Amino acid sequence: MKRICSIYKSPRKREMYLYVLKSDALNRVPEGLLEVFGTPQLAFDLVLHPERQLAREDIHQVLEHLETQGYHLQMPPPETEDDYIEHLPEELLRMNDPL
Repeated sequence: MKRICSIYKSPRKREMYLYVLKSDALNRVPEGLLEVFGTPQLAFDLVLHPERQLAREDIHQVLEHLETQGYHLQMPPPETEDDYIEHLPEELLRMNDPL
């Protein structure tokens, strides 16, 4: 079963994507989700089929969600502690070292 899917990115949350069937567009996506997601920005269209691999999503789950609820929401990966640490140049880190 091949499906032509449109993938939209969120302007509010980096790496959050919304998969919908191209034929349905955004018609089956709940209004509440669109309010949180922001105005969807089309990233690209893609042909999905069970043998295709996706980078961060299970293709079978995506296809099931498209059939049952009309959309699939890809959440951003969890933030790690490294995302909050500012990496400084080595010379700045040594400025207060005793001689």
